[in-house]
Amino acid sequence: MSAPELDVWVVDDDQSVRWVLEKALRQAGLSTRSFERAEHLLEAIEHGAPDVLITDVRMPGMSGIALLDRLRDTSPDLPIIVITAHSDLENAVAAYKGGAFEYLPKPFDIDEAVELVRKAARKNGANGKQAAGTDDAEVPSLIGQAPAMQEVFRSIGRLSGSSMTVLITGESGTGKELVARALHEHSPRADKKFIALNTSAIASELLESELFGHEKGSFTGADARRIGRFEQADGGTLFLDEIGDMSPALQTRLLRVLAESEFYRVGGQTSIKVDVRVIAATNQDLARAVKESRFREDLYHRLNVIRINTPPLRQRREDIPLLLNHYIGEAANELKTPAKSIDSEAMELLRNFDWPGNVRQVVNAARRLTVTAPGSVITPDDIPADLGGQEINPKAVQDWTRSLAAWAETRLGEDEQPLLDIALPEFEKTLIRIAMAKTNGHRQEAAKLLGWGRNTLARKMKSLHLD
Repeated sequence: MSAPELDVWVVDDDQSVRWVLEKALRQAGLSTRSFERAEHLLEAIEHGAPDVLITDVRMPGMSGIALLDRLRDTSPDLPIIVITAHSDLENAVAAYKGGAFEYLPKPFDIDEAVELVRKAARKNGANGKQAAGTDDAEVPSLIGQAPAMQEVFRSIGRLSGSSMTVLITGESGTGKELVARALHEHSPRADKKFIALNTSAIASELLESELFGHEKGSFTGADARRIGRFEQADGGTLFLDEIGDMSPALQTRLLRVLAESEFYRVGGQTSIKVDVRVIAATNQDLARAVKESRFREDLYHRLNVIRINTPPLRQRREDIPLLLNHYIGEAANELKTPAKSIDSEAMELLRNFDWPGNVRQVVNAARRLTVTAPGSVITPDDIPADLGGQEINPKAVQDWTRSLAAWAETRLGEDEQPLLDIALPEFEKTLIRIAMAKTNGHRQEAAKLLGWGRNTLARKMKSLHLD
């Protein structure tokens, strides 16, 4: 006797999506029923429930997330697959918190959708209840529509009810700390502290005290007791960036804290118990570091409970316009100026650039272009060579000197103030802006580019009202 076929219901206001899913599910031997609105499904479910439900997020009337909330109370064992064209971190987390079995961004592979339905039915909704959390928690700017970023969003959503240790891997500048903050904001510890520490930015002889604190008099210069980052993060989350650079001795101490949830301050005699979720990050290959005896294998396995990889920007080029427009808007807010737009040719240049510094480089580029592009629209001429623009050629240099000469000739025919009194301030302002943008606002480095001392630059900026 053949096994009973699965009954799959679909809720989506898009008729074409309903048609495609119905056809694929029926070809796979499954029965199906479709609804245009969530309200219609709720009426039908009073008389019998499906084996699996597929629902869109944004629909007229009741949204898919609101539907999830309703069904969590009335049909807690019903496995639900959420599909959406508006795929972002907030939707992914909301779907998993609402009890969704899986989250599938559009456009999706139809075979993957059918396989998910079968998987959901096999598990009969046993996806684990998500812990309650604030739906309106403030989330860091994790932006992306690319499949690789959708996988990151799904991972954060799946872990939203958990306090498990997570290892985040990826190149520098890919947003590992943003992922860590999002994991914290969508965890049961969201109302507690998030403490971040870049372990490679602190000298190894000071890092132990930074992590675990020290007692007064424990070493030269220890004039008072210091509370370390583990104690500061008690009840919350401690994010340890660049964990691969940690010394062997500190690796041993960290392993004990992860295993036993207790430690001693430097120079201390009393053990301190803490409840801390550790999220670690690295741009190194820790598995290789273990083989080369540069990283403890037991610590690696303690940290690598769940791994999330943040993809480099060159592997998600479709997200580059989203990121640039977002951060140009942020730069405009910082500078209190209208946001600039990027024309299609300039955007194509930027989209084809490899961005070795990843998202961090995009942030700096957005600030730089906001300052240096003269008009309200950023054009290919505004894109510097180190961001994929054209190299400046000698002819361009000659052109600006000719323009300066023409301007001076015109001014000489007018009975106004001396030429240098007009030209020099504007000349200095332009060069200062370029140097400050190039160095991301570091005055010492900008002064070197200009051939000045730092004090000279500070004085010039004040007199030119550039502060």
